[in-house]
Amino acid sequence: MSLSDELVLDLAQMRRSDVGIVGGKNASLGEMIAALGPKGIRVPPGFATTAGAFRTYLAENGLPDAIARELAALDSGKDSLQTVGRKIRGLILDGDWPVALADAIRNRYRALGRDAGEAEPLVAVRSSATAEDLPEASFAGQQETFLDVKGEDALLAACKRCFASLYTDRAIAYRQVQGFAHDQVALSIGVQRMVRAETGGSGVMFSIDTESGFADVVLINAAWGLGENVVQGAVDPDEYQVYKPFLSRPGIEPIVEKRLGAKSIKMIQNRDGSPRNVPTSKAERAAFVLSDAEILDLARQARIIEDHYGVPMDMEWARDGAGGALYIVQARPETVQARADTGRLKTYAVESPGKTLVSGLSIGNAAVGGRVSIIESPADIDRFVDGSVLVTGTTNPDWVPIMKRAAAIVTDHGGRTSHAAIVSRELGLPAIVGCGDATHVLHDGQDVTVSCAGGEVGVVTDGISDITVTEDALDSLPETRTQVMLNLANPSAALRWWRLPLAGVGLARMEFVVSNAVKVHPMALAHPERVTDAETRERIVALTAQSDSPEAYFVEHLARGLSRIAALCYPRPVIIRMSDFKTNEYASLLGGEDFEPPEENPMIGFRGASRYYSDRYRDGFALECRAIRRLRETLGFDNVVVMIPFCRTPEEADRVLAVMAEHGLTRGQDGLQVYMMCEIPTNVVRAEDFASRFDGFSIGSNDLTQLTLGIDRDSDALADLFREDDPAVLWMIETVIAKAHAAGCKVGFCGQAPSNDPAYAQRLVDFGIDSVSVTPDSFVSVLRNVAQAERRRHD
Repeated sequence: MSLSDELVLDLAQMRRSDVGIVGGKNASLGEMIAALGPKGIRVPPGFATTAGAFRTYLAENGLPDAIARELAALDSGKDSLQTVGRKIRGLILDGDWPVALADAIRNRYRALGRDAGEAEPLVAVRSSATAEDLPEASFAGQQETFLDVKGEDALLAACKRCFASLYTDRAIAYRQVQGFAHDQVALSIGVQRMVRAETGGSGVMFSIDTESGFADVVLINAAWGLGENVVQGAVDPDEYQVYKPFLSRPGIEPIVEKRLGAKSIKMIQNRDGSPRNVPTSKAERAAFVLSDAEILDLARQARIIEDHYGVPMDMEWARDGAGGALYIVQARPETVQARADTGRLKTYAVESPGKTLVSGLSIGNAAVGGRVSIIESPADIDRFVDGSVLVTGTTNPDWVPIMKRAAAIVTDHGGRTSHAAIVSRELGLPAIVGCGDATHVLHDGQDVTVSCAGGEVGVVTDGISDITVTEDALDSLPETRTQVMLNLANPSAALRWWRLPLAGVGLARMEFVVSNAVKVHPMALAHPERVTDAETRERIVALTAQSDSPEAYFVEHLARGLSRIAALCYPRPVIIRMSDFKTNEYASLLGGEDFEPPEENPMIGFRGASRYYSDRYRDGFALECRAIRRLRETLGFDNVVVMIPFCRTPEEADRVLAVMAEHGLTRGQDGLQVYMMCEIPTNVVRAEDFASRFDGFSIGSNDLTQLTLGIDRDSDALADLFREDDPAVLWMIETVIAKAHAAGCKVGFCGQAPSNDPAYAQRLVDFGIDSVSVTPDSFVSVLRNVAQAERRRHD
């Protein structure tokens, strides 16, 4: 007897080719049990009814013709979707079980119990449609799932409800949109031993970055309790990212992102098996759901599954609260990035945005203006204005008909793997999820701009702004001898640029990560006892509560923030400038006022290299060094190059290098390169002396122009005189390039002048510059300017 002739099958009998027999979900579970179990993938055991069993149930109850009549009434407009769906589900629920099918289900359930040593095991009952989890249509969430089902009668009742759920309103509508004939889609029921996630945790995992399509990270969302809250976006989950290429390296822990979610509720089961949400405890809200070891375990499972299927995967996982084991409970191909055009780069820019009203996690990278339409329930669909910005608390599959008509979507709750996020990606809509208070701050009829163009944080701003869109075919970009690199500061936006033909990152600004991820002055973490304000001390304690110590908090958060930038183009170089705050900027950090001296002119005051060996900041610099060591050694990013800013004399360079060596960063050891910023005239005058101490120079054109011409770069009164193409500035640049090359050092240029002025790019190429580093929005124009300059030089 073939598989298709049987009514009920053990999951281990199935393979991914059996989608037509048991649906995509169950076929994938069987594939993983059989093929990946030996490789460490843990899937709860179980069984499934076949598509033939579903058709047998319909036929023996005389339902196919009745269902067809109801659907015809829908197509003709005689009855509404809600009426037709309710009638069809009623017909299925009122049917009688064919004896052979009911007996087969009971027998498999008893066998599952015997294997577990239980007479009536708790099981999860899930629907698996035969058109589900296809590359072109996920069908995710269209049918029902029932958890904590116990006993044969309860199981049969849940199975009947699964059959009926093939005709939920949302499932009918989705098949119509996707062009699937209703009678060609059957439903398989998967029955698996229950993972006690309500006392453990659960979530969703992707083997790809869902927003950028960057293939080298695993994205994991996690919440306490059952996973439905994560899938539906009812909870703001923890978020973790792991760099896949390093997962097999011994001693490396490549967790490049750990974001603590609010997790204000968790889903548990009532005694009758129905789910309900309860508030989480204060301890649960303050703690990560997964340990680092569990994060890495799940990431390795994701990589194994992806390697086996050969495509990026979308997975659901659960942790058993009793034994702590992690299980994969679902795996399907990722459907959005798989269809994306990776050969073209489209970027959006919002011109003169209004006041920021709300913010959250951005989905996609687009921006759009529109009028707010706040909808609290899909029952209010008639109130929705086509083309407006849908604002709501959260969404589930019932919302899809409204979402299809929206220009953008904004939700109070949810993470990047929530229903709102997944559907928005499929629909190609910009969305901002997890805003917290969008339904309270925004109002119906308000004109807003929804922008996901700035990285992981999306913003809703007041008014409809002008939006410019640029699109480039990446295969048309020229190759250049001169390396074109990126200036980056914001780790959350870094991965979106992976498609660009980068030579590396020429300038990663550490201070941005300190300001936005750490938020606390380094010395206030090294010496919290010296913070005088009691409220500030309390805020620092709250921020650092999840870390072993205040110092560890700084090291972990800085290293992790920088790792997102380092991952972008590994193994190409990423040059990280050590902190270059000025005293007034340091003072604005939490606790900073207790450690910074007042200065009349911070621009040329206590900044850069002079801080690193000073007793005023030496302990803070030690934390910076520890973070770089963690980044290179623990996280594995040995492509990181360290750069020292505002180094006034070679003797000062010696002192800084000595302090770095004290903290395990010795130039030349383990391949560590150390560069310096060239931004002071003395760096040019004594270039040979500096070149003997560093591996390369990076010209900071703003400061070099400022100090060559004696003009404060922030002065409005002298703005017309501030010119990077002044002959004196160009002489400085040409001279340091020649001296550095004579000493065997590379020289790069960090600044916007080559993007604004092709003639400036020509000068740098003529001078023999080794690399040019610019902001992402100007990368393409600079690359073309440099290529044109090289052609002219060659001609």
